[in-house]
Amino acid sequence: MVLDVAVRVAKADKTFPGGRRALRGVGFEVRAGERVALLGASGSGKSTLIRALCGLETLDARGGEVAVLGRPLQAGGRLADDIRVQRRAIGVIFQQFNLVGRLPVLTNVLTGLAPELPLWRAVLGRFDTSEKARALDALDAIGLAEQAFQRASTLSGGQQQRAAIARVLVQGAQLLLADEPVASLDPESTRRVMDLLLQINRERGMTVIVSLHHVALARRYCERVIALRDGELVFDGPTRQLTPAFLRDLYGTAVEELEIEDPLSEPPPMSLLAAA
Repeated sequence: MVLDVAVRVAKADKTFPGGRRALRGVGFEVRAGERVALLGASGSGKSTLIRALCGLETLDARGGEVAVLGRPLQAGGRLADDIRVQRRAIGVIFQQFNLVGRLPVLTNVLTGLAPELPLWRAVLGRFDTSEKARALDALDAIGLAEQAFQRASTLSGGQQQRAAIARVLVQGAQLLLADEPVASLDPESTRRVMDLLLQINRERGMTVIVSLHHVALARRYCERVIALRDGELVFDGPTRQLTPAFLRDLYGTAVEELEIEDPLSEPPPMSLLAAA
């Protein structure tokens, strides 16, 4: 069965201790194979929403539902009973990379297999030849095969983020959630990471939701934007509408917290921009 909708969110509310509301009645759908930018200034609710989409954050008990890849992931403040199984199909990358610096890059990538292995093998890091081959293929696909046996701490920030993406490929994820994946990277590393997200979306059909505060990157790499402000969904539509005037109307003075100028001098390769 081919899924038309990869993510469905309905009336999502999230209130933290102290009464701060991070999400306020957010609802939307993302079709399978879409590439969507989640846009908003700091404190808009982007990271909370990303975490709710993979079950790392539970929504308020009074309401809010999330379904991923055709299966309920959480509702009424409770995660689904099969949440561990569902997470196998959801890849998540963060700004901090989340690699173990003292371990080889290959071993870090192999941890993407942990959910499907017996616990003892995952804990001891016992991987067979075919599993190592899968990880090497993933590293080759993202241009890091030569660094496979280096300590992860020796990689640059951009290389570490690409290694984190390779881990998602080994995992076999169908949905990729990226939470500010280029916020701490230089322009060249930003280009390589964003080009890679575009590539796996086009070539593998993976659904990609990437949170950004950089408007120009959203316009350059994503076809659709979901914009949040103070926890509310304020726009859901094509990224071509994100003109400076439109953004000022949407965010008011808060638009100053968004980066509008394009940090990259060149567009993505035409081969990646072509229709799949």
